[in-house]
Amino acid sequence: MSNSLRQAKDDRRKDKEEERILNAIAALKRHFPGVRGRLADLCRPSQARYNLAVTVAGGKDMDAIVVDTKRTAFDCIKYLRDQRVGTATFLPLDSLQVPSAESTERLRAMAEDDKRYRLAADVIRVGDESNRRAVLYAVGNTVVCDDLDVARDICFRQPRGGRRAGSEERVKAVTLKGAVISKAGTMTGGTAGDGGNSNNRAGRWSEQKLEELRAKKETLEGEREALDAEAGRGSGSHTARAEDLRNAIGNLRNKEQYSKSDLEYTKKKLKEQTTLLKSSKKSFEKLEKQAADAEVAVTKANAKVESSRQEVRDVEEEHFAPFREETGIQDLRAYDEAIGKAREDFVKKRTDIREHLAKLTAKKKYEDKKDFDEKLSKALKKKADHESELEEAEKTEEQLLAEVSEVKAKLADAESTLKQAVELEQEKEEVVREARNALKEAEADHNKVTKTMNAEESDLMVLRQKLHETLQKARVDEVELPMPDEGDEMDEDEEGAEGTQASETATRSSRRSSTQSETQESTTSFSQHFSQREAPNVTKDRRDAGRVDFSTMDEDLKMRRSASEEDKLRKKFEGKISKLNQEIEGIAPNMKASDAFDTMTEKVKETVDDFNTAKEEGRKANEVFNKIRKARSHKFNTAFKKIDAALKIIYTDMTKSSKHPLGGNAYLSLDDSDEPYRGGMKFNAMPPMKRFRDMEQLSGGEKTVAALSLLFAIHAYRPAPFFIMDEVDAALDNVNVLKVCNYIRQRSDDFQCIVISLKDMFYERSESLVGICRDVSSNSSRTLTLDLTKFDKKTGGEKRTREDVANSADSTKRPREVAAGAE
Repeated sequence: MSNSLRQAKDDRRKDKEEERILNAIAALKRHFPGVRGRLADLCRPSQARYNLAVTVAGGKDMDAIVVDTKRTAFDCIKYLRDQRVGTATFLPLDSLQVPSAESTERLRAMAEDDKRYRLAADVIRVGDESNRRAVLYAVGNTVVCDDLDVARDICFRQPRGGRRAGSEERVKAVTLKGAVISKAGTMTGGTAGDGGNSNNRAGRWSEQKLEELRAKKETLEGEREALDAEAGRGSGSHTARAEDLRNAIGNLRNKEQYSKSDLEYTKKKLKEQTTLLKSSKKSFEKLEKQAADAEVAVTKANAKVESSRQEVRDVEEEHFAPFREETGIQDLRAYDEAIGKAREDFVKKRTDIREHLAKLTAKKKYEDKKDFDEKLSKALKKKADHESELEEAEKTEEQLLAEVSEVKAKLADAESTLKQAVELEQEKEEVVREARNALKEAEADHNKVTKTMNAEESDLMVLRQKLHETLQKARVDEVELPMPDEGDEMDEDEEGAEGTQASETATRSSRRSSTQSETQESTTSFSQHFSQREAPNVTKDRRDAGRVDFSTMDEDLKMRRSASEEDKLRKKFEGKISKLNQEIEGIAPNMKASDAFDTMTEKVKETVDDFNTAKEEGRKANEVFNKIRKARSHKFNTAFKKIDAALKIIYTDMTKSSKHPLGGNAYLSLDDSDEPYRGGMKFNAMPPMKRFRDMEQLSGGEKTVAALSLLFAIHAYRPAPFFIMDEVDAALDNVNVLKVCNYIRQRSDDFQCIVISLKDMFYERSESLVGICRDVSSNSSRTLTLDLTKFDKKTGGEKRTREDVANSADSTKRPREVAAGAE
């Protein structure tokens, strides 16, 4: 009894939903006398060990409200709907379907023989026997077994269980620990899917029973102490013996009830069977005599019928012979059957019409009794309106028909025009197709010519470069190229002596200075590309090459040679040039030419050094860039893989439940895996038992859970010191809010979390509360804090009655989870 009271005290800790249901039941009792109360409050198990089994066997019907009639149930439903209290299930006692007494007694007898199980209805005590029908409806013929092995024997193996030989009846079995085997053969372990609520509901008692138990407990404790003081402690005490006697009495009473009901049922069945046997014997004797007489009468009747048929056929043949010859009908019977069938159809239709006429007559009489003057006036008015509307509609219809005819004519013209346009289009398409084929051929020829031109251009560029190098080298080496004008002047002045030499010397010096300046210009423009025909250096080289006189050149030098022959010829000329240079140096060296050459060499060397330096810097910059790009890709991929792995685990944990133990699935994917920072990233989530779909098609709660999972996954890679969440639970139901709360509490050792919420579930599971309200005295906001860690969790059954109010948050205490609300 003490355990029962303690369990009942713990189970009386109700949330707001439980209080709302109890208040609704109390209101229904006040308004409707036929309301008995919840089934769980009207009955209780005979022993505490059956609490869980009875709760699972009754299921959701244990929370149903028992009423006397269906009318009372309808009135209660209407009251709940009008008051917007909520929904409830009602059990009207006058219309409940309960198992038959025969099946119940058969299972009870088998349970008495087996001793390993018993009917669930027999282990439930009801204060008022009139409510026993609701209990039978809730649990039916469910049997309570000691363990799961016994339940399997009863439901599947048939040796001594719930099915007799030759019977196909199945039973529902429930174990003392809450396992269930349904009639369909499905097995459910634990507490039949109710979670911890089944254990809580298994010990529910009514308030009246609790008061009786408390009073009885005090009385019995006093008597027990007195008796135990006299008889002593141990197994021989009055308490132990009373418990044994109580169990024995209960078993004997149950056996007595079973025996009485079985005896009454057997006597009733025996009396019925005896009466049925006597009546059957008398009926059988009478039927035998009647059968003999009937056989004789049938034989005579068959003979008479056969003779009558023959007479009828003869008379018909004699009477209908002239008619058959005139009409040409061979088979009068078939004709008669056809006429008869038509007559039957006519009679049937006439009967239907008469019945319908009778109904219409009755309906007319009923309608004649009503006052139709006002309705008739309204109907006439409405008829007049409809007639006017009909006239307008007819006019409109005529106009529309005229317009339709015009449109049809235009449509015919348009179709003919369209047909011509289609034919013309086909012709044009044929022309376009031929033109495209010609264009393709022209493009192919163009590509060939372009390739040839490119090859020629490359060869021409090489020749231009060689010409430029040759002319530049001639200028640097102060080689006088033969020009037509200069050649004529030299021929005319060939006979001159001293004067011409002086003029030639002046000319050479001026040409040398001009050659140096041209060399500098050519060096400056050396970087220009030789593929450009109008480039300044190419134009100048072409002009200089055009002024060269090749008439004095040997014919064998004008011929095109191979590369090896050109190398040999070049080496030959270089040898001659070196000999001439030696001779010139031995005669009179030109110091200015050497200075100019050194200057040009310095410039060329500086240009080459600058080019090599720039090339080396470019190579180093490219190496640094590749190294940075590789490091960036490595860091990004590392972060992406860790966040993706954490996201899968966190989303599975946040969507896992008893119905969906595997949870959902979420993952990240990249548009460009080689260079991820150049493309985008996709986030997909698949809630439990749902197919793949885009994030836009998910509900608000599913999107919120997915977003929180991604946030926590990013935090797992780079933890933050604290979180601030502003009403993230707005689109979540209570189940998902509870999952988010549990996850935050599990991770509360890693970070602080400040949640701005309006849900009570966050308040209950936080370590401290912070509220913002208006201070009327100072006309400003005021902060209220409440440290929930100061309250003892062991006294959770009582409401929190203490409040720790302060003007500012407690900075010395570092809460791991804070729930904040504003009003």
